[in-house]
Amino acid sequence: MKKEALLIIDMLNDFVLPGAPLEVPETRSIINTIQREIKAARAAGKPVIYICDNHDVDDKEFGKFGWPAHAVKGTKGADIVDALAPAPGDWIVPKSTYSGFYGTRLNDVLKKLGMDSLRLTGCVTHICIMFTASDAVLRDYAVTVVEDGVAGITKEDHDAAIRIMKSVMGVKVVQAGGDAEDRKAA
Repeated sequence: MKKEALLIIDMLNDFVLPGAPLEVPETRSIINTIQREIKAARAAGKPVIYICDNHDVDDKEFGKFGWPAHAVKGTKGADIVDALAPAPGDWIVPKSTYSGFYGTRLNDVLKKLGMDSLRLTGCVTHICIMFTASDAVLRDYAVTVVEDGVAGITKEDHDAAIRIMKSVMGVKVVQAGGDAEDRKAA
């Protein structure tokens, strides 16, 4: 029987709120789906883990990749959006680049919890979701991406990332609530 954790990636004010430095408007349309995913995970006793960009004010990523300053440590922009606020017992793992695994304690947390499977939600599909999925697969986690629970900057980039994760990485792609048999088995 698989032991699955729910990951909520970068659902932060600086990505979600209108006018934010790296606003991804589509993120607002996936909040309800992620809320349902969180509720289902908690009801099933599955860990809920927030993976959050958390940059130094002068982070080299900003210049290196051409991003505006965003999710700077200690700012409101680095906070998880209120609609998806963590509950006691949830985990928060800060990161400073695309993958939730690179230079973070995520793998240690997952091992401590005995997880072998991950269910990914959040943003951005073709960046942080895809790079986290790739690193998870390379570490032998079974990965599921909730397609209607992830948001891309453009539909084309979102669709390309979904296609690559599914066909190249072997990631299972589902619609929220559309995999009830899989949830019963978990």
